[in-house]
Amino acid sequence: MPAAPAETAALFHALSDPIRIEVLGLLAGGERCVCDLTAALDVAQSRLSWHLKTLKDAGLVSDRRVGRWSYYTLERGAFERAESALAALKPRPRRLTVQSQGGGCCD
Repeated sequence: MPAAPAETAALFHALSDPIRIEVLGLLAGGERCVCDLTAALDVAQSRLSWHLKTLKDAGLVSDRRVGRWSYYTLERGAFERAESALAALKPRPRRLTVQSQGGGCCD
């Protein structure tokens, strides 16, 4: 069953920023501490937190707390939903139909 349009939009919105794409690339190698992400991306922790919240709200990442640190990991299901959403929007092969003169929809 295809995702609701609002869920699909939130998912692709989360994928629309270069920093968030970089975060996902870093997490593709496995779970990472937020401090590691901050250092790898050379961004302020507050800015990274905003991006991580966007990714988390879209279901692309999840986190777990250990003491005062948060560790982030990718959520495989979100990527499967993105693939399904794209597949549902993919143009289908069309058959060329010849309409008779005067029988078109815009006459």
